[in-house]
Amino acid sequence: MRTGARLPVVLRGYDKKQVDGLLRRISQALNGGPPMSADDVRKTRFDIVLRGYEPHAVDRLVRECIMELQARGPIADRPGRPRAQPAWLVNWIQNARFTGAGLRSGYDVRDVDAFLDRVIAGLRGVAPPVSARDVRESAFRVVRFGPGYDEQEVDRFLVQLAGALERR
Repeated sequence: MRTGARLPVVLRGYDKKQVDGLLRRISQALNGGPPMSADDVRKTRFDIVLRGYEPHAVDRLVRECIMELQARGPIADRPGRPRAQPAWLVNWIQNARFTGAGLRSGYDVRDVDAFLDRVIAGLRGVAPPVSARDVRESAFRVVRFGPGYDEQEVDRFLVQLAGALERR
């Protein structure tokens, strides 16, 4: 992303201070600063002044910035991402099956099942909802001898579940 790009100056163009200010705010948002949405950028208008930035070059750069903001924004705000319906998620979670860990260490079956039951209860509205962040930060006891799920399978499923919860 080229927010620090040198833009051509023309006789009549966009106000340099306004453009530079917007690009600075976008750069900060992309680097962990105050958030800024693609819609905020789209709503921005620049004054036409003498010795300003060439409008077509600025418009191209702003379009690139909008695409970058959308790509880094919450998954639910990204274009082309369908929303996940709670009933579908409940069914998907209930039908999830994980391979047993066998002789290797694995996640405690009771912990994983209890967590997924909590997610389902939240989706049904009978318990507080579980967020995508909660799913990402979930941790389970590891068992060496006893009923355990394959850790990698569970981790992959939880990544998918977090993404689906973000699309709700």
